[in-house]
Amino acid sequence: MNLILFSPDETEKPLPLGDPRAVHILEHLRREDGESFDAGLIHGPRGKGWIEKRLPKELRLRFTWEGSVPASEPVILAAGIPRPQTARRILREASALGVQSIRFFTADKGPASYRESRLWSTGEYRRHLIEGAQQAFTTRIPSVSLDAGLKACLDALPGSSVRVALDVYEGTGALSGISSGGPDAILAVGPERGWSRSERNLLRAAGFTLVHLGERVLRSDTACVSGLTLVLAKLGRL
Repeated sequence: MNLILFSPDETEKPLPLGDPRAVHILEHLRREDGESFDAGLIHGPRGKGWIEKRLPKELRLRFTWEGSVPASEPVILAAGIPRPQTARRILREASALGVQSIRFFTADKGPASYRESRLWSTGEYRRHLIEGAQQAFTTRIPSVSLDAGLKACLDALPGSSVRVALDVYEGTGALSGISSGGPDAILAVGPERGWSRSERNLLRAAGFTLVHLGERVLRSDTACVSGLTLVLAKLGRL
């Protein structure tokens, strides 16, 4: 945790000693009464947290905040829902890279059962977003949506200057070769088994250019991180 995040209501009450953030403050940062650590409000400013007093079961904290709020990057990730362990990595790394939002969709070649995972039904996914933001020293976390299919996902997307979809089989050029074309972008990444013919037609009709990351077939999480990095570089954000 390079930045320890709190929701606004959490700053008004003690932090239990069993909370992972308290463990990090005491055991990893080795802070004591009167000492500070880097803190942030989710979707708000960064600042400092101070240990006012360590009690037998909790920490009494106070906070001071800066005036500015970090911004998200102008990129949306649309991805076929992968198996839960892969989704956790995508959530964490996409959040660390600062994307505005992530839209997961059930793909033609992806099992619909992935949407029923406890990752989504219990809200666990939010924890991975926060972990990514804490690593990146930012307070912004992406919004996350689950769509029933690619068409529903595409219909919900806003307008954008750059629309690219990764496709190792039918990509017409390398992602690194595209022109930035404007200030924002949408990156679409297919499911683990690849796009169907009808999905490729939907993407082309929605203005997406099919591109590749070379000849290698990458894991979904590797493709997402590599693709987002190149898109952000093209937008001049890296």
